[in-house]
Amino acid sequence: MNLQQLRYMREIARQGLKISDAADALYTSQPGVSKQIKLLEEELGIEIFVRNGKRITAITEPGKTILNIAQRILHDTDNMKQVSEEFRAQDSGTLTIATTHTQARYALPPVVKQFISRYPKVRLNLNQGNPTQIAQQVLAGEADIGIATESLALYDELVTLPCYEWHHCIITPPKHPLLAEKKLTLEKVVQYPIITYDFAFSGRNKINAAFQAKNLTPNIVLTAIDADVIKTYVELGLGIGIVAQMAFIPERDKHLRMLNAAHLIQPSTTKIAIRKNEYLRGYSYDFVELFAPQLTRAIITEALHNPKPGNSK
Repeated sequence: MNLQQLRYMREIARQGLKISDAADALYTSQPGVSKQIKLLEEELGIEIFVRNGKRITAITEPGKTILNIAQRILHDTDNMKQVSEEFRAQDSGTLTIATTHTQARYALPPVVKQFISRYPKVRLNLNQGNPTQIAQQVLAGEADIGIATESLALYDELVTLPCYEWHHCIITPPKHPLLAEKKLTLEKVVQYPIITYDFAFSGRNKINAAFQAKNLTPNIVLTAIDADVIKTYVELGLGIGIVAQMAFIPERDKHLRMLNAAHLIQPSTTKIAIRKNEYLRGYSYDFVELFAPQLTRAIITEALHNPKPGNSK
């Protein structure tokens, strides 16, 4: 048994049981992958995969257990490499953050600026996606840290920690009738076409819950994955927008107006997500602390290696 065989097995599972895709991802040959998996099965004395001719169609029950163990072993192997790199080059390396457009565009710029100034030799990657994609990237080891509002706490393999709360706002074109209202209510908001986030993004569940609590059905005419697109269509007069308040910048959004909706929609919480028992480089802790000062290295380390129910909700 060797690590290469475990990597082959893991990649087959990642690639939907397609050996050819696993071979391509690992830059090797399909026969080579098949041979190594057969050798591993012979050594263990069990079948890891169910086959139909040359095709793999499923993972056996003992195979699922073996796969889980292999993933832990490979995870720990990666951590060992991280430890050695930490001591060989403490101020250089790569940090990959998986996050949403809203966070990357509006919350992270000052953090990124400070981080790059502090660690000029660290290559920082920002991978944008929806919350489900972000969680999957962190779970697969493709990202070191995930930052999002929705979904991250749904994965038991991740430790999630709250960073900050934020509110939604209503955006309108200038001279819109809502601007003349003395008291903004959802009953008044629902009278107009609404443009807001796709269901997976930026507290959309809180928006839905607010209307449902009032037994109101909003006329959502358009959804998008980021606030810039929403603002563009509000400017065109297609409706009013509901976006994260951080996404409205008065000096830039001069053709729009903003109404506070904190009293209408419950606040949302942005969280970070890291794989349980992950070994983070020193600069990774600094990045998180720049983003959420209350999340010190000691707090993160305790959460990663001694996870409690509250750390994943």
